[in-house]
Amino acid sequence: MQHKLETLVVLFADISGSTMLYETLGNRDARHLVRRCLDIMSSRLAQHQGTLVKTIGDEIMCTFADADAALRAACDMQDAVESGKPGGDIPMYIRIGFNYGEVIREANDVHGDVVNVAARITEVARARQTLATQAAVDALSPELRHQAHHIRRASIKGRQAQLDLFQIGWHNAADRQRFGNPAQRKPEGLEEQLVLRHRDQKFTVSARNPAASLGRGKDCVIVVSDDAVSERHAVVEYQLGKFFVSDRSTEGTYIHFNGGETAHIAGGDTMLRGSGAILLGRPFSEDAAGIIEFSLRLTPAPD
Repeated sequence: MQHKLETLVVLFADISGSTMLYETLGNRDARHLVRRCLDIMSSRLAQHQGTLVKTIGDEIMCTFADADAALRAACDMQDAVESGKPGGDIPMYIRIGFNYGEVIREANDVHGDVVNVAARITEVARARQTLATQAAVDALSPELRHQAHHIRRASIKGRQAQLDLFQIGWHNAADRQRFGNPAQRKPEGLEEQLVLRHRDQKFTVSARNPAASLGRGKDCVIVVSDDAVSERHAVVEYQLGKFFVSDRSTEGTYIHFNGGETAHIAGGDTMLRGSGAILLGRPFSEDAAGIIEFSLRLTPAPD
């Protein structure tokens, strides 16, 4: 089979939490919603001169000739799924990752390290999040590069060296609410921290300690002994000055905010604000023994 080398952007867009859709709705109804979401993504891809390589279950793989087109398509896909509500009353979100570099073209498919890295960073992205590599950001025009914000260095499965990951802001009202207005800065000399407490366990998430694992596994930062809790049930993370809890379980995670609101996430995430409680695997009406309290606080920043 003949193949040739090309320099392209490779982008993956994946429907977040689709496994839970199938478990909740059944194969037929879930597949219908997934198909609608994929159609929305594919239509936006075409508008930005992208090429659909293939659909893999609940994910599309596509290529672009330049990074600007890929970024615009990614933002358009996120906004279209957010506003189009393909799930109706059932929230549906996507996560996107893209990389830039030399790929191997074989017929209608592409292969190589650039493809593998794009797939891996999509796996670590959250719902409603778009991640890009350093190579992709470097290929952006100056007018679009400001939309890329470095968030962390991360270990990617199958690679020894860590990668710099950049989050792409997609500039709609929901995104600004989620990640905050850059103009709204904390008082100088202070940093925000999130304190987690469960029985005699306590952990503080901050810019210096950006992640805390929650679950039944003994290697978790907060260990909850309950059969309804998965080994690594959820993760609380600090990103771009905000704190998020991400569900990684089969039973879901419940969050109660002091003030009355309660949220249930399954395979997705939500931003933590103020104070409240997290319950893994069970609704608050069922059991209070496994509650993890959380509270945000401002403390003097370290020198």
